Amino acid sequence: MKQIKRVIYPGTFDPVTNGHIDVIQRAIDLFDEVVVTVARNPVKNQMFSVEERLFMLRESLIGFNNVVVDSFDGLIVDHAKQVGAIGIIRGLRAVSDFEYEFQMALMNRKLDENLRTIFLMPNEKYTYLNSTIIRNLAVFHGDVTDFVPPIVVDMLKKKNKIQEINGVDKKQEIREDF
Repeated sequence: MKQIKRVIYPGTFDPVTNGHIDVIQRAIDLFDEVVVTVARNPVKNQMFSVEERLFMLRESLIGFNNVVVDSFDGLIVDHAKQVGAIGIIRGLRAVSDFEYEFQMALMNRKLDENLRTIFLMPNEKYTYLNSTIIRNLAVFHGDVTDFVPPIVVDMLKKKNKIQEINGVDKKQEIREDF
């Protein structure tokens, strides 16, 4: 009986972008199953709850038969063991991502020498794209339709309406990337 080659693709996915979807598709082409797992990171200030991010991922990945979506608390190496993953997928958009990802890969190898880190590059049209840029665009009512799945567009619009109704000024919290 052949062992399933399962990998895990962790991230905050706040929100999921077309670049994330592209990396997931590339991983599917190489492995039997991809577990896309939402990190519960108490240090980061997230726009969407874990439940909202899980919902957006599941909706965005309808039709991806060999993808499982879940979430985790703690170390990714521990979660990878729990789900039986042989490796961790990490997306590299540009050289600037490499140093951080390299350090994380080495630490994960130290924690579990049998777990591999697989770096995948998205299509070049997504190399500048990240969730922070999407959140910034959305808060200022920029058009994000080319960068995220349709469910994310809807969720961003709803989130911004709720914040405007409740008098929350998210623009004050946004990094000045523009």
